[in-house]
Amino acid sequence: MQIDEKTVRRVARLARINVTAAEAKSLQGELSGILDWVKMLDEVNTDGIEPMTSVEAMALRLREDKVTDGSIGPDITANAPMTEDNFFVVPKVVE
Repeated sequence: MQIDEKTVRRVARLARINVTAAEAKSLQGELSGILDWVKMLDEVNTDGIEPMTSVEAMALRLREDKVTDGSIGPDITANAPMTEDNFFVVPKVVE
């Protein structure tokens, strides 16, 4: 797939990268090569292959989904400048 200089400049602008004319010509070839390589992946037959999240089969360890406060609220807020009912009190920042 061939990338033109206009597309290179657009990608550079979206990436907030300042690109000179010489760099745009160089990047044009590099980006075209990258996209050609990615296009080769379309030729790989992946029929019947399940998607994987890891190279090793593994199961996640689960724990009981139980809500607790940890019973350490007073310890957590002990050094706070202002607290109320074991919550941090902060100044209002949005009007």
